[in-house]
Amino acid sequence: MAPKTPRKPSKKRSGKKAPGRSVRQSLDKARKGKAAALKPPKKRLAADRKAIAGAIPQWTPQEVEEAFRRFQAATAVPKGELLHSDPYTLLVAVVLSAQATDAGVNKATPALFAAAPTPAKMVALGEDKVRDLIKTIGLFRTKAKNVVLLSQKLIDEHGGVVPRSREALEALPGVGRKTANVVLNMAFGEPTMAVDTHIFRIGNRTGLAPGKTPLEVELKLLEVIPAKYMLHAHHWLILHGRYVCLARRPLCEKCLIADLCKWPGKTVAA
Repeated sequence: MAPKTPRKPSKKRSGKKAPGRSVRQSLDKARKGKAAALKPPKKRLAADRKAIAGAIPQWTPQEVEEAFRRFQAATAVPKGELLHSDPYTLLVAVVLSAQATDAGVNKATPALFAAAPTPAKMVALGEDKVRDLIKTIGLFRTKAKNVVLLSQKLIDEHGGVVPRSREALEALPGVGRKTANVVLNMAFGEPTMAVDTHIFRIGNRTGLAPGKTPLEVELKLLEVIPAKYMLHAHHWLILHGRYVCLARRPLCEKCLIADLCKWPGKTVAA
């Protein structure tokens, strides 16, 4: 009698439930506006309060991976919406965008950058003329002053070149952590996470990265997002918040991560 073939050891199940929808199914439902349905306003308000309190479930690593796999499938290389041509014009545009919309900034910067595309030319243009060119943007007086001052500091301390250092960037007038993160990411390809109002909302509402401050949300996102997605993660999230996960009335029916999102203010389609 031939010897029995030994059985192969069975693979143990991890017990972690994989996301239910495939990337294609998720994109298809989102494009058709059938990803999820919003609950009545009172229940949505209660859901937002629950999210702000950090009382919704956290994401598993598998769910985070799946979410960014979908973002990548939908838009492989997302683009920022601020008009710029180099690190310097990007830096100025981001400084001008504080408490303003990208669309509003983009209406003012073509004329500004035509007149002053370099730090030296910006300083030569002067604060008064800069102020006149950006007067349609909120806080234009303070921003005009900061743009001229940061341009002078770039000349004095960095040879007129935008530095590739967070510390040096944050030392420039009008530049905080968020602006530094945007410049490091977009100009230099650093895997940073700039948390604006949209990303702060998404982090808390979805349960992806709850936090009481932008820094807490930023650090949580850096912790949970796989490294291979970090280069574009900031833009995927900001565009999702700007066009889908809106503050007052999120478009859950068009959300490609609706089934992964933990916000209880919606009903996910089967």
